[in-house]
Amino acid sequence: MKLRRRQRERLSLWLQYLAFVAVIAVVILAADWGRLREAFFRVDIIESMFPTVITVALRNTILYTLGAFAFGLVFGTILALMRLSRVAPYRWVATAYIELFRGLPALLVLFLVGYGIPIAFPEREIPGGVFGSIAIGLGLTAAAYMAETIRAGIQAVPKGQMEAARTLGMSHFTAMRTIVIPQAFRIVIPPLTNELILLTKDSSLAYVLGVTAQTIEVTKFGRDTLNDRVNATPLLVAGLTYLIITLPLSQVVRRLELRYAKAR
Repeated sequence: MKLRRRQRERLSLWLQYLAFVAVIAVVILAADWGRLREAFFRVDIIESMFPTVITVALRNTILYTLGAFAFGLVFGTILALMRLSRVAPYRWVATAYIELFRGLPALLVLFLVGYGIPIAFPEREIPGGVFGSIAIGLGLTAAAYMAETIRAGIQAVPKGQMEAARTLGMSHFTAMRTIVIPQAFRIVIPPLTNELILLTKDSSLAYVLGVTAQTIEVTKFGRDTLNDRVNATPLLVAGLTYLIITLPLSQVVRRLELRYAKAR
C-alpha cells in the first residue's frame, strides 16, 4: 500500500524516536553502573565537599566573574567608542588592542597581569590583591570581545536618533550618553550575558595566580579534592556547581532574545 506524504513523514518521525530510544536503552543496559558509581558518584566524597564548595569556592567564582565582567564592560565600552571615533589614532589604538587581546590566550594575559605587573612596578600593588588581579586579567580579554559587541550595538541604533538629538541642540557626547548608548545596550544585552557565562568558566584559570584556601574557586577546589581522595567525584561536583550559575543565565539570555525579537 502506497503511503501518503504526511503518513510517510509521520512514519519517519516515529522511526527516529524509536531509534533514539533504542540507542539510549543500549547505553543504559551496556554501562557498568557499579564502576561508574565508584568512579564518579561517591556519596561520602560529595558530603565532604559541602558546604565549602558553595560557601567559599562558588562564592569566589561568582566574585571573580562579576569583577572581570564589570572591568570588561567599562573598558569594552571605552574601546567601542574609540573604534567609532572620528580621531584616527583612537581607532588605530582600539583596533590594535582588540585584535591583539582576542588572539592571546586568556591564561597568558592573566599570568602577565599577575606576575608581570608586580615585576614591572615593584613598589605598587594591584588594588584588591588576587581578586583585583583576576578581575583585571580576565577583564582585559573580555573587554576586547565586549568592545566589538557594543560597537555593533551602537551601529545598530538608527542614525536618525543621533541626528534628532543634535537638532535639539545636544552635543555629540551628550547624545551618545543619553540617547544612543542606552539603546545600544538594550540591543546587546543577550550577547553580553553570553560573555558573562564564558567569564564564569574562564574564572577556572585563576589557579595560575596561586590561590589560597580563602581565594580558591570551584575548579581548583575540585582538582585539589580529586588529588586528596584519588577519585573523579570532585570534578563532577565542580562541573555541576558551575551549572548553578550558567543555567539561570542561559535562561535569561533566551528570555531576553525572545523579548527583543517581539519588540522588533
